[in-house]
Amino acid sequence: MTTSIVSCNNNASKKAEFSKEPDTTIATSQEEASKSKKTLLFFGDSITAGYGLDDTNDAYPALIQQKVDSLDLDYEVVNSGLSGETSAGGRSRIDWILNQPIDVFVLELGANDGLRGVAVEETRKNLQAIIDAVRAKSPSTTIVLAGMQLPPNFGEVYTSNFKNMFLELATSNDISLIPFILKDVGGIKALNQSDGIHPTEEGHEIVAETVWDTLEGLLIKK
Repeated sequence: MTTSIVSCNNNASKKAEFSKEPDTTIATSQEEASKSKKTLLFFGDSITAGYGLDDTNDAYPALIQQKVDSLDLDYEVVNSGLSGETSAGGRSRIDWILNQPIDVFVLELGANDGLRGVAVEETRKNLQAIIDAVRAKSPSTTIVLAGMQLPPNFGEVYTSNFKNMFLELATSNDISLIPFILKDVGGIKALNQSDGIHPTEEGHEIVAETVWDTLEGLLIKK
């Protein structure tokens, strides 16, 4: 399985126009402008990756880029979502992800652990290891944790412990928490694809609003 990092900057998606004598001055200027931008990176699973959508520009990270641009905030969104990713998988690839400077790091993992019945304590250890890795590499990086909830059929004790894990991690690490990234989307048939798990385009629009409620103030202050 290949890990991909996709920039959500709308400018990057435009087709380039080639001439016989390219203007290197403009190219250099654009490259320098890109380097000057702060990086907002989403590290997650299929929800972040935009699984099942015809265009990943409809996934919530790309919609966050639109909100960032509308406020003239100097951030470039990077989508580092990987479909099927577990907390263990994220832990194994975090060092590679951290080879780039990251100003704001949004951690959206754990859902696949829950769906597979992975012990909550194991998921907690993996998420904590990812948080520790980010802080060790870049103490100035702002970390945001995205919470997840499971359907009740997984059992009251497990679902409760799973839900509370995110709040406990956010509190113990003094980081911001998005309480439930699928708020107003999870369990609503019209907002999810046929699998009942992954949001539709409309669902991603709502997810983006939920994420933005937490991110907006952080980005402005950063």
